[in-house]
Amino acid sequence: MTDTAAGKPANNRVAPPSALRRHGSQLGIISVGLVMWLSFVIAAPAVFTNVNIYAAFAQTTPQFGIIALALTFVVITGEIDLSFPSVMALGTAAFCLVTAYGGAPWYLGLVVAFATGAACGLLNGFLVAKLNIPSLVITIGTSFLFRGLELVLMNGTGVPLTAKEYPAMHAIFREPVFGFPVQTLWMIVIAGVLWVLLNRTRFGAHVFLVGDNPTSARLMGINVVGVKTGAFVLVGVLAVFAGILTSIYGYYFWPTTGDGFLLNTIASVFLGGTSVFGGTGSVIGTFVASYIIGAINAGIVSAGINAFYTQLAFGFVIVISVVLQIIIERRIRRQSLTGR
Repeated sequence: MTDTAAGKPANNRVAPPSALRRHGSQLGIISVGLVMWLSFVIAAPAVFTNVNIYAAFAQTTPQFGIIALALTFVVITGEIDLSFPSVMALGTAAFCLVTAYGGAPWYLGLVVAFATGAACGLLNGFLVAKLNIPSLVITIGTSFLFRGLELVLMNGTGVPLTAKEYPAMHAIFREPVFGFPVQTLWMIVIAGVLWVLLNRTRFGAHVFLVGDNPTSARLMGINVVGVKTGAFVLVGVLAVFAGILTSIYGYYFWPTTGDGFLLNTIASVFLGGTSVFGGTGSVIGTFVASYIIGAINAGIVSAGINAFYTQLAFGFVIVISVVLQIIIERRIRRQSLTGR
């Protein structure tokens, strides 16, 4: 029965959301970033009018921002991955074992490292999607598993990754391109690829559908297990990429690689507008939010405030972001039900 036949005029249908509503989350994030930047400039003008501080966090933000971009996919599917700091370390350790100890060329080391990250993601995806184990619980467990394996393999020792020993790696992952930080260039490229993957491919559409309603997605013939597993594999591979980026930047692989990245990464995902309930998320939002988180970190330290306050700030960011998302989603749901 049509609306007209039911006695309701056709023009009473709910109008599609406006561009402002569709992109409101991203606009809000950008506004927060601008307000925060202005606050830092006013508080410490000598520091925040110096180009060096921007170059510094343009080099360090991608170390967690790249993982946040991938983690966005997992969170959109309604899951979470807390094991990525350990995957960073294990994958980079695999690179060191193959190259520094095994004498293999750097490109073969990268293949082994990325394969290690993919295997970690595959295990997480299998345990979560196939065995239906809550992702929060299982990725805490695999985090200890991966970290323990890395420590055993490396015997708790680090490996130098200097330009003399790895000139090609430093040229690719550390040296600026025309004075621009190559780390940010990598993040821009990866963000572009992931934006296309999420918004212009069948896999991306399935990611949203699975996160919105996995039961309906399954009835539509979507491989829910495959989609969730693919998202976890993506996190594993890009966590290793970030681990290598971090280690090359510091000229050294430390057994503790990845420690301290958890809060930054999760804060970037939720501040970027990805719903804690799944079904909603944005690569662009996470990209911008990562640099806001990086700016908070750099701003607190550069302004001479105790670095311990960064965790307090990130905690506020996560809590406020999640609460605002819940309020907005409830309001949108109520409007969709009432038609106004």
